[in-house]
Amino acid sequence: MKKTQMRRWVWVGVAGFCLAVFLGTMQETAEAQSGHRLLGGPRGAVRSAVGEPLEGIMVQLISQETAIRTTVYSNKAGQYEFPKLADGSYTLRIARPMEHKPYQRNSLSINGATTIEDIVLERVSDTEFLPPTPEIAAQLTGVDWLLNLPGTGQEKRIFGHGCGSTCHSYQQVFRNRYDEKSWRLIVNRMMHYSGSPLINPRGGPVGRISLEDEERLVQWLGRVRGPDSKDAPFHVLPGPRGLATRVIITEYELPRVLLAPHDVHGDSKGGIWYTAHRSPYIGRLDPETGKVEEYRVPAFQDALPGTHRVWVDENDIVWVSENWAHNLTRFDPETKQFRQFHFDEAGLLNSPGFSNFAMDREGFVWETLNSFVVKISKRTGEIVKRWPIPKVRSTYDNMVTPDGHYWVGGTSGSNLLAVVDSHTDQVWELETRSLQSRPARGGFDPNGIAWFGGRGGTILRLDPKTRDVTEYAPPIPYVTFYEAMPDQRGEIWAGAQHGGRFMRFNPSTGRWIQYVLPEPYSHNRRTWIDNSTDPVTVWYVDNNGYIVRIQPLE
Repeated sequence: MKKTQMRRWVWVGVAGFCLAVFLGTMQETAEAQSGHRLLGGPRGAVRSAVGEPLEGIMVQLISQETAIRTTVYSNKAGQYEFPKLADGSYTLRIARPMEHKPYQRNSLSINGATTIEDIVLERVSDTEFLPPTPEIAAQLTGVDWLLNLPGTGQEKRIFGHGCGSTCHSYQQVFRNRYDEKSWRLIVNRMMHYSGSPLINPRGGPVGRISLEDEERLVQWLGRVRGPDSKDAPFHVLPGPRGLATRVIITEYELPRVLLAPHDVHGDSKGGIWYTAHRSPYIGRLDPETGKVEEYRVPAFQDALPGTHRVWVDENDIVWVSENWAHNLTRFDPETKQFRQFHFDEAGLLNSPGFSNFAMDREGFVWETLNSFVVKISKRTGEIVKRWPIPKVRSTYDNMVTPDGHYWVGGTSGSNLLAVVDSHTDQVWELETRSLQSRPARGGFDPNGIAWFGGRGGTILRLDPKTRDVTEYAPPIPYVTFYEAMPDQRGEIWAGAQHGGRFMRFNPSTGRWIQYVLPEPYSHNRRTWIDNSTDPVTVWYVDNNGYIVRIQPLE
């Protein structure tokens, strides 16, 4: 070989090496930016009994020391990879295997990037339909149930408006079988008593829905969930594919049953605070260890215990609302001292009263009480200003821009929205196009646009400056939204209640990503988004008793 050719090949080799190093560096940078550095833990593959790779299978490792559940999803090639986990003993299982038989391995030793033996799954049926066994039924989401039960669109829509859209899963309804008389007693209590305690009557003959719709609901339940009703083979929503598999889900069990946890909010030290809707405790989760520290809220008169909203301010002081006692309550984690501010005008104790407050940067608290938007001093608990909202009367959430300029709220029982300009004292009361949009909770995006989760099944956008309202429908039926929360990039995150999915919506492109959850629930009442990570980290507390961390990889 000539020297000139030798030099050429040497330079080609050097250039190739430099290019490889450069590309490797670029890849490392891209991985760091995209969150791929979350990975690097145990890995393996999932395949069928005939050797085909299986996509979208939820592979879960449960620490036998902390009980923390970590779930990842197999890709198109059937491969999966966990983030780096603490060395130790784990249970390996498939979460919600659905069309496959259960798979579980106990006492699996994990040490760094352990390669796990291939998971081979067998189908439970040789058709696309699943046998209606209790094991399969327990994995169904509320949407799966409604897709499989007979009935008209009207009957199912009435059920969605009247039952289970806010307080519990559909499993609590459909696992029972009663005659029509018994269903009528249950529906009467649910429709005509106030809040989840169901102690105080709502007042008046009409409850959550019209009397005609109430009777249709009773007859439908008596027919599809009567003593002699039988389930046909199930057909369920498809599992995750593509981008929907690019996520890590971590679940933390809370230490008490029947907590009915409601809200979460992070503090400056990485802790996650939560409220309990039917318990006298608030708590703080340490995500690194899975340990929870609880604090008992002082009893108030004859009110039932239970907290609703939680807000951690810039000084790490924790603020909660006591919905049944009608208190705004301050808790100092350093001194462990509580201070309660009570609001008599919130109404009858043990009915929903003081609940979904908001705070601005100046430390004022915003709520709606007795047909007024009120601004409250968090130092004294005194109402310093009021704005009347006679048509809306009361809103389910209170959202305020950080500077306190705009307040917005919606009525979760109809299609009304309200806007207050605190600088000019102007008030607008608006209607959405849908008659039952039922806007509930949400937040402001970086552009000052308010977003609501609609219990009627859509996500709502409200520009408080122009008073323009837009609704966005998700790509799956029968879901409701208790809340919709924007991140710093303007994407919207919302638990698809009864869909077993957490939705990620990009308003600029119209793209929806459905992150299928390891449990058949997505009972999300409040999302807290950690915008300091890239991609963002999403937290919510499921009403069924556990805190969930969602870490997208894209």
